[in-house]
Amino acid sequence: MKIIKILAFVSAAFLAVFTASAQTPLATSTQQSIKYTSTFPPPAGSTMIAPPDGHAWMPLWPNGAPGAQGNGEEDTPALSLYLPRANPTKTIVVVAPGGGYVHLSMEYEGFQIGEWLAEHGVAAVVLRYRLGPKYHHPIEQGDAARAIRYTRTHAAEWGADPAHVGMWGFSAGGHLTATAGTHFDAGNPSAADPIDKASSRPDFLILAYPVITFDPTEMHAGSRQYLLGDKQNDPELIKLLSDELQVTPQTPPTFLFSTTDDGTVPVMNTVLFYSALVKNKVPAEMHIYRHGAHGAGLALQNPELRSWTENLMGWMRANGWAQ
Repeated sequence: MKIIKILAFVSAAFLAVFTASAQTPLATSTQQSIKYTSTFPPPAGSTMIAPPDGHAWMPLWPNGAPGAQGNGEEDTPALSLYLPRANPTKTIVVVAPGGGYVHLSMEYEGFQIGEWLAEHGVAAVVLRYRLGPKYHHPIEQGDAARAIRYTRTHAAEWGADPAHVGMWGFSAGGHLTATAGTHFDAGNPSAADPIDKASSRPDFLILAYPVITFDPTEMHAGSRQYLLGDKQNDPELIKLLSDELQVTPQTPPTFLFSTTDDGTVPVMNTVLFYSALVKNKVPAEMHIYRHGAHGAGLALQNPELRSWTENLMGWMRANGWAQ
């Protein structure tokens, strides 16, 4: 299977075509059996589906989230925890499903990802964040930052290292993840809430067919519309949340995956972020496959794409985030 792997530094970047190895078998599951599917988009109503048996939602703010407009599930950002039998690298990953900032592909890009990471000896928390058209920026960014702080604060309790907290996002969840990796702070040491004392910077990023830019020539219009609402044409917000423009040398190391003929989110979103990382000397690895529809998820049943997760685990192992 031919794929494109971009390996160079940006103004001198080059494409190398290589043959991917065969899919490695999954480790023995510590969770219920995963039912991988290849259906996209996900079924209607997937945003608020319950986690698998044995899992529950943990509200990020037990006494109510800032800016909440009600007390329903859609007003309550929360995490669902997935723990492996053993976690030798003490890594934990915050998972942000996609859905254009208007719904969440919770099963396909959330629960299944948490279970897959646990099968590979990595802890995970799946993030349920607030959405448009009810909620707009900066609510979503605040939910992501709180998720990282919450995870870092509870990491030791969950058998993880507070310095091994990554974030993995798909599509619009990739935009939220890239935003978390380019708009973060060290925490407030004088905060009354101990969670607010923790840093909101992820230690690494995984971006799967992400929305990155709000430049009209390459953007996913729906994500911009639902994230920004009536401010979607505000030039300052467009610049602030075009994450390729916000990369600095402090942006976390990043793994990126996309497909050239993605018909929903243009592949240049991925390339623009990779290019910005390279310009800022941030460690980055990008895998661009020639063919593949948007929303592939883990793609474990897709012979054209399934090696992307092998490449991801190789990158995580090389960096000490998986074993």
